[in-house]
Amino acid sequence: MALSQQLRREAQAIFQAGVTAADPYQAVLNHLDANGPWPKVHVVAFGKAACAMMKAALVCIPAESVVTAIAVTNDENVTALANAVVLSAGHPLPDESGLQAARRIAAIASQAQEDELVLVLISGGGSALLPYPVAGVSLADKIATTQILLASGAAINEINCVRKHLSELKGGGLAKLAYPAKVHALILSDVLGDDFSAIASGPTVPDPTTFVDAIAILKNHQVWEITPASVQAHLLAGLAGDVGETPKPGDAIFTNVTEQLIGSNALSVHAMLASAKILGYTAQLYSAHLCGEAREAAKLWVATAKTLSEPSAMVAGGETTVTLRGTGKGGRNQELALAFALEAKQQGLGGTWAFLSGGTDGRDGPTDAAGGLVDSGSILRMVEAGCDPKALLANNDSYHALECSEDLLKTGATGTNVADLQVLLFTPQYYDGN
Repeated sequence: MALSQQLRREAQAIFQAGVTAADPYQAVLNHLDANGPWPKVHVVAFGKAACAMMKAALVCIPAESVVTAIAVTNDENVTALANAVVLSAGHPLPDESGLQAARRIAAIASQAQEDELVLVLISGGGSALLPYPVAGVSLADKIATTQILLASGAAINEINCVRKHLSELKGGGLAKLAYPAKVHALILSDVLGDDFSAIASGPTVPDPTTFVDAIAILKNHQVWEITPASVQAHLLAGLAGDVGETPKPGDAIFTNVTEQLIGSNALSVHAMLASAKILGYTAQLYSAHLCGEAREAAKLWVATAKTLSEPSAMVAGGETTVTLRGTGKGGRNQELALAFALEAKQQGLGGTWAFLSGGTDGRDGPTDAAGGLVDSGSILRMVEAGCDPKALLANNDSYHALECSEDLLKTGATGTNVADLQVLLFTPQYYDGN
């Protein structure tokens, strides 16, 4: 029992090292030159780290240079800032507050002059926080489309592709509005591979995807027929050439646009590996791009864990997906953790272990948990508490299963977002330390 508790504490410490490495305030300070010279600047920030990024930017930019400063974030991450307007908007599903915020940012970009700079501070969650539907598509229909895609198991890049083609800001739309003013984006990436066109749906970069791609995604996930009629009509109009495409590579509007990556999942995974080594583990990277169905990912991870013969730490970064088959409560990290615990029992994983999967933003799906932290005794605790873990997993009810075993990982809002992080700590049953 003592060893199990130690592994749990250390798993949390390793996860925290990854979250700390994505600290948005420090990242902005590291990438802005406080010495200038600075032109007139419009600072717009959106995402879960918007407030921290804005605070750091206003430390670097002389007050007399700032024309406008506005930050849009989700309720949990709202922080009052002395010299900036802070707006709260809906996440993970867009809302009317986000629409109004998007309109304000669009107006700021449109009014920026050629000799001015629009400094754009982007972090995870930006896609949902700034909904600005194209003409003919209501916010309700765009929300419905997002819900349909989330429930279908579509990957985040697929969801973003569709959203770009329904938006005035995404897919290079913000850069188009700001042209010919200069635009510089500092980006805290929540997307594996750090594709700028995917982060917050790429508001300042060219969009390589097309209306053809957006329609194919909806059809491939077998949700085209239940997609709102207004969305179908707009996408089909784009396919027919009656609606303009999103700005593409080579477009003149990107002449004055630059970007910098200031934080990412990969950097956080590297920090976790370093933390695990400091704690004395043989640390290895399990996956830098963990993806696929959470339940399938769990099976493969447990199978790999069975090959370990010494105290080891395996870390990963990425985002799995969940195809909703039931009506329960949870998120992809909680489902991965529950599935891991069940698979460990099914496959006979011996020794003492702890497995953590968590969202770096502190929120996993529509719940108050960041994810789950399970160990060798989790399934037994669930059963003793009167829960049926297999039935709960089948119903996508990982939250209540983990609640039964006191395995919910609750961190509160972290103020950052670089996707998900995972760590497995393992000690063989008969390891003698030699």
